[in-house]
Amino acid sequence: MKNQAYLERLQALSTRLVALQRPIRILDAIKWPAELETTFRAKDGRVLPAIDADFYQRQKLAFDPDIVHQDLKDLKNDVRRHLGRGDALGHILKATIEQYQIVVELLRHRGQPQFGYFSRLLYGSAQDKIRGDRKTLRQLGERLCHVFSLPAVDHLNRPYSNHINAEQAVDILLQRMNNYFSPGEVRVQISDDIVSDASAGGDCIKINRRAHFSELDLQVLEVHEGWVHIGTTLNGRQQPWATWLSVGSPRITAIQEGMAVLLETLTFSSFPQRARRISDRVVAVDLAEQGADFCEVYRYFLERGISEHDSYRVTQRVFRGGTLTGGSVFTKDISYVKGFVENVNFIRSAIQSGVPEIIPMLFVGKVTLDDLPLLYERYLEGVITGPKYLPSMFKDLNGLYVWFGFSSGMSVMNIARVQQHFSKLFHKLPETAPLYGNSVKGDAEFD
Repeated sequence: MKNQAYLERLQALSTRLVALQRPIRILDAIKWPAELETTFRAKDGRVLPAIDADFYQRQKLAFDPDIVHQDLKDLKNDVRRHLGRGDALGHILKATIEQYQIVVELLRHRGQPQFGYFSRLLYGSAQDKIRGDRKTLRQLGERLCHVFSLPAVDHLNRPYSNHINAEQAVDILLQRMNNYFSPGEVRVQISDDIVSDASAGGDCIKINRRAHFSELDLQVLEVHEGWVHIGTTLNGRQQPWATWLSVGSPRITAIQEGMAVLLETLTFSSFPQRARRISDRVVAVDLAEQGADFCEVYRYFLERGISEHDSYRVTQRVFRGGTLTGGSVFTKDISYVKGFVENVNFIRSAIQSGVPEIIPMLFVGKVTLDDLPLLYERYLEGVITGPKYLPSMFKDLNGLYVWFGFSSGMSVMNIARVQQHFSKLFHKLPETAPLYGNSVKGDAEFD
């Protein structure tokens, strides 16, 4: 274990970063009024919303960009001076500080052409290639959109009605949070300030007062916002020295959102429409990056059978903070698909490389995949505390090992030939109507 003086320096520097980032809230700084959707749809989706650089300038930030940027610069210099240029934990801390410096620049340029440049620095682009592969995220997103739009979807869905109001959702989720975490450690409350139906931050889940939910929506909220986002925050707060692991700069967004989607899948909480919406986001980002304006992206999804409401939502998520004429947009929404793929590949690789014990470190705090080997080493040395809150399948890795083992083994098969074989059998089946047709499905939107 490192000497006490080093650990105390690490803690002091880390705690300074936690304090500096506290007022920096990206989504709050770029959110749109909810009533804009009504106005936009009333004009048949053919007039750009009344959002420009002046709109964002009127939405004052909760911090002074000049002061915070300088404080972050000073902190980065102190990390180098007090921990040394070659210190591995110091390297992660500096990378996180640099991310927040870019965030400050991103928010300075809300509604301006430079916004998209800083967004790509932080989150990447839909034209980025998947790590270790030649396919772009846009190509993967389109493939997933196809899969989750197949006719089979209408043959397997159960009708989930949005019959649970906000007050009931708070009671249900609070009970589930108390069952998973220590009782009283997580708050669930009604909010009038969020645009999405629900969101999580720190140790609190906020529920939009106007929202209604299905039982399936609440299952997604439980594992996505609770087990992953809040769970990793609370695990980060358990750290005695590396306290910055409790806060999430954009460098950890893909792993966080990808793990949340993976947990939805492993717990059978997700459903095809939600998976389709997540895949649509990658396509929306790419269209907007390539220069399509807000109305063009909106109509792209409308023409593919997506409802007016959902078409607006996926488009609004991409254009918030940027320019409505395209090119300069918010690229965060590639993180869900990108992170899902990278997390799955990481877990499969850890198993095949004989180091499955590193997998639970995904929950140790707000981390990237590149951080994990070092953090695991420091965990073995006693500098990093292991995750307190872990989903059951990550506590006992046997089932996860088997699941990913079979998945890896089957990847050698020629799926096209297998599909051709079974399609001949299915072709003999009589045509049947969808079991549930256009039943109401869970449709909540989470940030």
